[in-house]
Amino acid sequence: MSGHSKWATTKHKKAVIDAKRGKMFAKLIKNIEVAARTGGSDPSGNPTLYDAIQKAKKSSVPNDNIERARKRGGGEEAGGADWQTITYEGYGPNGVAILIECLTDNRNRAAGEVRTAMTRNGGNMADPGSVSYLFTRKGVVVLEKNGRSDDEILEVVLEAGAEEINDLGESFEIVSEASDLIPVRTALVDAGIDYDSADPDFRASVEVPVDADGARKVFKLVDALEDCDDVQNVYTNVDVSDEVLAELED
Repeated sequence: MSGHSKWATTKHKKAVIDAKRGKMFAKLIKNIEVAARTGGSDPSGNPTLYDAIQKAKKSSVPNDNIERARKRGGGEEAGGADWQTITYEGYGPNGVAILIECLTDNRNRAAGEVRTAMTRNGGNMADPGSVSYLFTRKGVVVLEKNGRSDDEILEVVLEAGAEEINDLGESFEIVSEASDLIPVRTALVDAGIDYDSADPDFRASVEVPVDADGARKVFKLVDALEDCDDVQNVYTNVDVSDEVLAELED
């Protein structure tokens, strides 16, 4: 169990705010389409699709949009795009490492968008492999506390492969190996515990601490990247202390 982190809480809150924006809707819809194409359009037999649908519903994506995306991905309806996953690597201000996951039907457009966002906001593109070695693929499940303690949750998910539980204020974040993501969220479901999201994630092995100025610059770059239509996820190894975060909030 790692301690309460204001930075983790802020990231989570930011994700909640972003979920209300149209761009986030489009990203969630893409995830559903890709999951249905990859593993079939029946959520009961495709855990990745089930989780993509759950996350979209929690983010208030209309059911009609969810259903159409599921059918497009499964080939039941025409119009599905040929989505490709591409990962770009780079460095941001203060030498912060950045991994950018894109889901696109046009590689050239995606590369151009990412390059422009990087160069305009103090970032540099890097060669494949020069940054990715700093990150490890993990599974992350987020759930509201609803009066439960971390020990209660740990008891449910430990045998399923949970490695740590982080306190995000009103929520818990359960981190596991990527391969244990489905078993962990299944253990929660079997125990009757609702969760907000279950996603593969990248976590940095080495973090770069920044001051308030550095944090502002990194946040600005991440926001610019997340505004790109083809960008699904942005991961960094920035470490923002509670003190710096408090300075930013003043």
